[in-house]
Amino acid sequence: MANVLELLPKEYGYVAIVLVIYCFLNFYMAAQVGKARKKYKVFYPTLYASESENKDAKLFNCVQRGHQNSLEMMPMFFMLMILGGLKHPCICAALGVIYVVARYFYFTGYSTGDPQNRLKIGKYGMLALFGLMICTISLGYSLLQQPASP
Repeated sequence: MANVLELLPKEYGYVAIVLVIYCFLNFYMAAQVGKARKKYKVFYPTLYASESENKDAKLFNCVQRGHQNSLEMMPMFFMLMILGGLKHPCICAALGVIYVVARYFYFTGYSTGDPQNRLKIGKYGMLALFGLMICTISLGYSLLQQPASP
């Protein structure tokens, strides 16, 4: 029986590296939320600040929401990278880098306190996700075109 690594294209390593880079971005965003909690005095277990209780609620909530949205999108990004990368590892790795960079700017833009700032560069993350969807559909189509197993 073949080793799993022998079955994967060599370039799949790029996919793995991009996924780890996203993990580091997630750690960075979590640290920024922690700093914002201290700065704006929003203590655990409160997820979002209330404007009636905290004059800086919007500023904190923008930092928190930027991270939360990234967490919400992470399973889709990971799944599309892992699957699409099986057939198109270099394309998926490149799209993954675009997504990670766009997600960084999405978060930093959101963290300014003006939610519209998240879209200046952050909007390109959706284009990268769309490209990853196409790569994953291509994998699925290729698998369906294979002859039936005996």
